[in-house]
Formats: sequence, C-alpha cells, structure tokens
Amino acid sequence: MAEYTLRVFRGDAKGGEEREYRVQAAEGWVVLDAIHAIQREQDGSLACRWNCKAAKCGSCSAEINGIPSLMCKTRLDALPPGPIRVYPIKTFPLIRDLVTDVSWNYEQAKKIQAFTYDPKIGDQPFRIRQRDVERVQEFRKCIECFLCQNVCHVLREHQLKDHYFGPRQMIRLAGLEMHPMDIADRAEMIWQEAGVGYCNITKCCEEVCPESIRITDNGIIPLKERVIDSRGLLRVLRGLVRRRTG
Repeated sequence: MAEYTLRVFRGDAKGGEEREYRVQAAEGWVVLDAIHAIQREQDGSLACRWNCKAAKCGSCSAEINGIPSLMCKTRLDALPPGPIRVYPIKTFPLIRDLVTDVSWNYEQAKKIQAFTYDPKIGDQPFRIRQRDVERVQEFRKCIECFLCQNVCHVLREHQLKDHYFGPRQMIRLAGLEMHPMDIADRAEMIWQEAGVGYCNITKCCEEVCPESIRITDNGIIPLKERVIDSRGLLRVLRGLVRRRTG
C-alpha cells in the first residue's frame, strides 16, 4: 500500500475550498478508487458522478492537477509526486463538489435532426462500403464525457454557448452528415445555429479525448468544407434563379 494525498474541491455554486485527504492505495488504483475510499472511510458527503468505472460511460470527468481527465482512467502512480488536486470540470455550472450540470449538452443535441433514411430505398438491403463504415465508426466511439466541451475556449473562456454547440455536437453532426444513407441537409443549421465557424482549430479538444477521436481533423474541418461548398452552391443557384426571374 502507498499513501497519497488528495486535495479535493468541496463546495457548490456559492463557493468552496480544497479539503485534504490521505488515502492508503493498493497497486493500480485510479483517482476514482481514491475518491471512493474517501467516501467510504472518511467523508460520505463527498459528491462525485460515476457509473461504469471502465472509461465507457463518460460520467467521472474531472480536472486532475489541472488536466481534464476521466477519474477512472487516471492511475495514481502515473501522476507526479505530491498532492493530487481534483476539481470539477469548469465549463458547466457546478452542482456540488465534483458534480456539474452538463444538461446544456443534451439540449443542444435535441436541436440536431436525427438520422434520416431515404424512404425510396424501401426494403432493399442496407449496403454501405467498408470505408464509409470506418469513417463514421470513429465518431460513434464518443462516450459523451464532455472533456472536449470543457477545454473548448469558445465555450470555456468566452462562454459563447448561444453561438456554438461545441466539439461534441460537431462530432455528432459529422457522423450524420458523412453517413452514406442519411439524406438530411443540415448545412445551414451547422453554419447558422451550431456555429461551426466559431471553431478556429486549436485541437485542444483532441488532446483530451479519451477515445482519441480526431475531432478537428476528421470531423470539424470536413464539416466546414462541406458547409462552405454547400453555401457556395446555394449562392450560385440563387443567382441563376434571380437571372431567370429578372
């Protein structure tokens, strides 16, 4: 057993402070194990959100020593020596201790037109080329931990939630737009409402993604190209209509 010192944020939206705990940890423990030990042995009032403890539910997002991470995927013995600071993610409203209100993300998701299947295909076999499957599959690995949303400076520093849906929803949109069997046209929505133009490709979202999704390279940049192409074509068509109608 090794002893670790954790300094955990305790408080709510009105304010709070660090509280220090010492934990005896077995080999291989992750930060979430230490948080559970604190709850079990020292302070049952410490609030944290978790579910699978297997890096698949995305519930235990936090800032560990200032770095957005999953608590269930961060080993204690992999962190630098010294106290380990555990704070809630900062982009979303704090509820209590390590728990934040991430419901804004789900509200944005509701605004996105769902997968739209072409009814003309009817009962024909649902055939997709392997390269199309692989392209969309990357986006479906997202576990909705919202770490990418947490580090997005458009949302975090500038608080432009009314203008930009954030990298998580861009990935969802990319998965729909690049699906060969989806026929919906979301170009104007992606530009106007979802605000893809606000992303300036800093790639900080990619750096924290636990699923290593290439959010900007494979999702946001192709989305921008599609939207620009679509809007350019739209302008040409409008020009032709104006010429014909005088």
